[in-house]
Amino acid sequence: MTASRLAIGGSAIDRSRPIRFSFDGATVHGFAGDTIASALLAGDVAVVGRSFKYHRPRGIWGAGVEEPNALIDLGGPRVTPNTRATTEPARDGLVAKSVNATPSALADRNAFLDRFARFIPAAFYYKTFMWPDWHRFELRIRAMAGLGKVDADWTSPGTADQINHHCDLLVVGAGPAGLAAARLASGAGLTVTLVDDQQSPGGSLGHRAGEIDGKPATAWIAETVAALASAGQLILPSTTAFGIYDHNLVGLNQRHFEGPPDTLWRVRPRQIVLATGAIERPLPFANNDLPGIMSADAALVYLRRHAVLVGRRIVVATNNDSAYEVAVALAEAGAEVTLVDIRRDGTPATPANVRLATGRALASASGRLRVDGVTLDDDTRLDADCVLVSGGWTPTIHLFGQAKGKLAWSDARAAFLPGDPVDGIAVAGAAAGAVSLSEVFAGAGKAFTGKDNAATPRSTGPEATDGIVAAWPMPGSKGRIWIDYQNDVTVKDVELAARENFVSVEHLKRYTTLGMATDQGKTSNLPGLALMAGITGRTVPEVGTTTYRPPFTPVPLASFAGARVGELMAPVRRLPLETVHRANGAVFQEYGGWLRPAHYGGGADAERSTQEEALRARQSVALFDGSTLGKIEVIGPQAAAFVDFLYYNTMSTLKPGRCRYGFMLSENGVVFDDGVLVRLDEHRFVVSCSSSHVTAVHARLEEWRQDRFGRDAVYIHNATSDMATLTVSGPNARKLLETLDLGLSLDDADLPHMAVGHGTYAGDEIRIARVSFTGDRSYEISIRADHAEPLWAQLRQAGQAFDAVVIGLEALMILRAEKGFIVIGKDTDGTTLPHDLGVDGPRAKRQSEFVGRRSLFTEEASRDNRMQLVGLTVPQGEAPLPTGAHGIKRIDGRLRSQGFVTSSYQSPTLGRPVALGLIERGAARHGEAIDIQNLGKISKATITAPCAFDPAGDRLHA
Repeated sequence: MTASRLAIGGSAIDRSRPIRFSFDGATVHGFAGDTIASALLAGDVAVVGRSFKYHRPRGIWGAGVEEPNALIDLGGPRVTPNTRATTEPARDGLVAKSVNATPSALADRNAFLDRFARFIPAAFYYKTFMWPDWHRFELRIRAMAGLGKVDADWTSPGTADQINHHCDLLVVGAGPAGLAAARLASGAGLTVTLVDDQQSPGGSLGHRAGEIDGKPATAWIAETVAALASAGQLILPSTTAFGIYDHNLVGLNQRHFEGPPDTLWRVRPRQIVLATGAIERPLPFANNDLPGIMSADAALVYLRRHAVLVGRRIVVATNNDSAYEVAVALAEAGAEVTLVDIRRDGTPATPANVRLATGRALASASGRLRVDGVTLDDDTRLDADCVLVSGGWTPTIHLFGQAKGKLAWSDARAAFLPGDPVDGIAVAGAAAGAVSLSEVFAGAGKAFTGKDNAATPRSTGPEATDGIVAAWPMPGSKGRIWIDYQNDVTVKDVELAARENFVSVEHLKRYTTLGMATDQGKTSNLPGLALMAGITGRTVPEVGTTTYRPPFTPVPLASFAGARVGELMAPVRRLPLETVHRANGAVFQEYGGWLRPAHYGGGADAERSTQEEALRARQSVALFDGSTLGKIEVIGPQAAAFVDFLYYNTMSTLKPGRCRYGFMLSENGVVFDDGVLVRLDEHRFVVSCSSSHVTAVHARLEEWRQDRFGRDAVYIHNATSDMATLTVSGPNARKLLETLDLGLSLDDADLPHMAVGHGTYAGDEIRIARVSFTGDRSYEISIRADHAEPLWAQLRQAGQAFDAVVIGLEALMILRAEKGFIVIGKDTDGTTLPHDLGVDGPRAKRQSEFVGRRSLFTEEASRDNRMQLVGLTVPQGEAPLPTGAHGIKRIDGRLRSQGFVTSSYQSPTLGRPVALGLIERGAARHGEAIDIQNLGKISKATITAPCAFDPAGDRLHA
């Protein structure tokens, strides 16, 4: 390879602005507008990286996101590992280093590994280094694994912006098809967003010949972009659509390079046009991975956009017509060009000043650190310092596949094309299999209307042709023929996978790592599938494709994080009455993401304050701010069926105006949340879930609504932050509330336990639910959050006559533990099933389906030694058990855990400690003594029923 910069040309570079940067310690010169790759080629840098496994020398292959070889770590002001030299602009002062090479790509000391290739074929890591002990090899192997280096001194350049955007039409790709579709849509009055991963629009028209409506392609591009801009349409250059998600949500990553961090766009268009182009494939021949062997189209990009001639003696090998334009351009630039065409017949006319060999294929390439020649299949030797290959074009249909689009095989294009249409998504241009500009524009005109459009641009210049003859890797080929350049997957590796029966395309991918590199197999997947088809006697469509998963190209983690860093990573949620509580001496702590009063009394002794609050709550009446409780409304004609499906208990039998306690389960049967469900009317429920689970429960409800119920059947509305909930609990709770004018009767006949009523306060509607988390008569009053303060003030004022006490969460935890009431995640773990908590009725009796039902009947769920909820008492005078302490027993002289303490408090009402725990077979062991160990100290406890206070429940009605 003897690449050089031409004295003239280069549409992308500004020769008046020279730049200089370093690569592997050597100085590289270039111009503004160069990519790192184009500047390296201009400086005749052949070896830019090393392959992942064998550390073979690798040169630049492509000119865009398909590049498998030229991965670099960027230093300087912004450190970025594993970026592609082909997509990264060259900048003055930039420091670039090759990855997977020590000390440099040119002189990698691990290159010796290639000599041991026969001992480390595909999947060797499943079979070797097992004897005598894997751990003897692990550290060294891990040190060699991975690509790029993380900078330990890295500091964030700031938070990345995240933008939510809506438009009528999103066009992905600003090549000829995308530009045409965008302009037609704009002319039809639609709001259009046009995105492209290149810094300048035009796509293939930036380096391929074309004339449109009688104008040069460059003039048509400029005119079209200007028309879109004047119409107020949004054009996003340097922006990659990396994924299509549910309901056609499209994720975009907009790069800013030296500016602020990349911007993440979440776009919800009414319609999408995918004009994402196609990627050129390599050809199979021995040693086809040598530096200096590259994509023919990439060479044309470097020539016409960057004025870089990639060689002086160039062999161009092809199986289609697209390489002919490349050969002509290189010859006109002064190179000696030999064009080797696999096809014998149907080839275009022989280009001027180009030597043409038809009906011939490359058999092998030679060279060490760069290619120096090729041998044809008739043993003809051709000297060359650069070999360009074009094995056909693979449409870029990743986004279509992510949108669950099905693919259809085309023999005419030797590629997969989009199959049956997907609602809201159209595919145009090369991504749809179009070759000529006329085909491209015809498809673009129909992309969003489904019919011809009179305003569609016309191609008035030369037209591209295809004429492809498939040239796939063949089983039994001689030499080392590379399929996946980055992960060192060869023809022999795929044959080995087939011999070991890994013939499924997904198994092939994982066994060989074909397509699992950072380029995600953009150049290697289809050749690998075709090879497996040949080995197994199937067709390519019978082999199938792997699953297309986002992101299409790497997206910085900072983009996904956005402003969610530091305190904003999980913002603390605050009570509407926080300032009021602080003024009243509340000491705040974080509970489940909420900042809540732990106790009152300011700097006083926390334990003493908590004990006093809990005791006074039992003696008279307590006021508690329960605004954090979930208030998620489920509304719609199928709301009853929906809550039945979501809850372990049957909820559809609940009468309007009544409440019921219940569990939600995960799919594995584990208790996910507990709480009260309120039925307001026939088609409206309120899910009052645990405070710390509001977000998760809301997401869960929405997930199942989308999965099983339409929006017309069920609607979910999270009103938790809209309303404050003020709790009045204790023997005098009713008496206190009767001093207020709440507009409803509090008589037990009108508002019994587990009922809900509606009233008013100061003109605002309120909802009063008679439910209890303390075991005493309790009322939860829900009112507009911004109108809660006067009600709270009046409750406190009226409570003085009853010696009312304001309690924090620590006192509430004592009260609920005395009653044996659980807190999910504290008194349960990731294995707790409902019958472990003593609630077995629905499991035994319910016939209808609900989330987690089948998991309740597995062998694991039916074990007789499951950990079950119990109470634990200690001998008179002993201190409370430490939370987390384990119940133990001795078996064959060794200690074994048989459960643990989940909650433990000193009860001021009972005058002794109370505790809850999960103990093996605990429900059948009431009265049994058990040893409890914590930090090496063993104490005694007795297993009891969970409820230690008022087991008959009389105080609920006191």
